Amino acid sequence: MNILAMDTSAAVLSAALSSETGVWYFETDGGLRHGELLMGVIDHLLGCADLKSTDLELVGCMKGPGSFTGLRIAFATAKGLALSLGIPMVSAPTLDCMAASQANWPGIVLPAIDAKQGRFFTALYRNSMRESAYMDASPEDIAQEIATTAKKDVPVILSGPSADLLLDKLKPFFDPNRFYIDPLGKRGKARELLDIIKRTGTTDSEKEIFSGPFYLRKSDAEITATKRRPPA
Repeated sequence: MNILAMDTSAAVLSAALSSETGVWYFETDGGLRHGELLMGVIDHLLGCADLKSTDLELVGCMKGPGSFTGLRIAFATAKGLALSLGIPMVSAPTLDCMAASQANWPGIVLPAIDAKQGRFFTALYRNSMRESAYMDASPEDIAQEIATTAKKDVPVILSGPSADLLLDKLKPFFDPNRFYIDPLGKRGKARELLDIIKRTGTTDSEKEIFSGPFYLRKSDAEITATKRRPPA
């Protein structure tokens, strides 16, 4: 099955293409120029696989959370391909894909995305299974969740684009020797997204066409507009 997976949820743009003859992957830290670069990346992968866009049978993207603009770019691209080609579209939570890169870690996996305002998008995982809610939380609340979920001797590895930043914020609460950083955590996660798509299939794919990204919180522009809106 010819499957295209796209990750534009953070600074690194990545895409993966699976066909009967192999898997092709490309990533670039393009400085959040995802809108300019994504279609060129897709064309490159199709050329590597000796396929045309009409050969695609399934397209997927990150559900979120992540960059508001980045998520919308991938959703718009995935929907455009799905509707024009008449193929299913699916999405998967960004944090799930980030945690999947450390599925064999013997303790807690903590993906981290900087949500600004001193907060992080995160969740706790063990053996690829999520053990907490998706969180838009302060370092203090995240520390409390770790203390509640995991015993003191359980190692924790942080992954994702903001792993270093979150670790600095967690150091006052724990023994730092308990924590580790995923050395490849900042890389794109289109390959992990591709694996999740292959496992989960096209369940609810018809609903995805009419859905949008999972942001976890409103954008700053939406929050500002709400504050300025006069009472009814």
